[in-house]
Amino acid sequence: MKILVVEDEKYLNRNIKEHLLREGYLVDHVYDGAEALTYCELYDYDAIVLDLMMPHMDGMTFLKKIRHNKNNTPVLILSAKSDVNDRILALDEGADDYLGKPFSLKELSARLRVLIRRHHQKGNSALIEHSLFKLDMNAHQVIINEETIALTSKEYAILEYLLLNQGVIISRERLMDHIWEYDYDGTSNIIDVYIRTLRKKIGKDAIETVRGVGYVIR
Repeated sequence: MKILVVEDEKYLNRNIKEHLLREGYLVDHVYDGAEALTYCELYDYDAIVLDLMMPHMDGMTFLKKIRHNKNNTPVLILSAKSDVNDRILALDEGADDYLGKPFSLKELSARLRVLIRRHHQKGNSALIEHSLFKLDMNAHQVIINEETIALTSKEYAILEYLLLNQGVIISRERLMDHIWEYDYDGTSNIIDVYIRTLRKKIGKDAIETVRGVGYVIR
């Protein structure tokens, strides 16, 4: 899962980023709405953590712009504004949730899990079932015949992303953008290497190669 943190307070920005990294997320972080808008044009995110009061472009303007551009990524607002009218305005403009400052990092994680689950799935189950295996999004585990299969964080992230986009052919470039941070300078065949190891662990028929295009889980 890949999160974009948009917060101009550098100390808070860093704390949120480090917490989400410990939770197993991939995190890009920026300090204003204008920079965040550029990132959203280049990369796909599973959720956006967004402060409202920022320089260059405030959070509300950023939110309006991405919704106008048909970007439906879940957005969790962070704000010191506690007035109910501010919350209503943010939700009416397209925010999915609103968390007042100060807040608990554990609550932030819990709210993100709910937003991402709702966005990707109908219903509230965190368990995705495939004919060959089960994927537990809360525990970050893959289960085959009631046995937990050990995956590296990158293997899990690739499998999860393909499974959440089941039936959609995902290019190597899109996988790179989603699974690694923006400044990662990896080798051209790194995705193919991870796909090979995944097939050894979950079954060679689990992930289909569409030659010249990418990978898909049917």
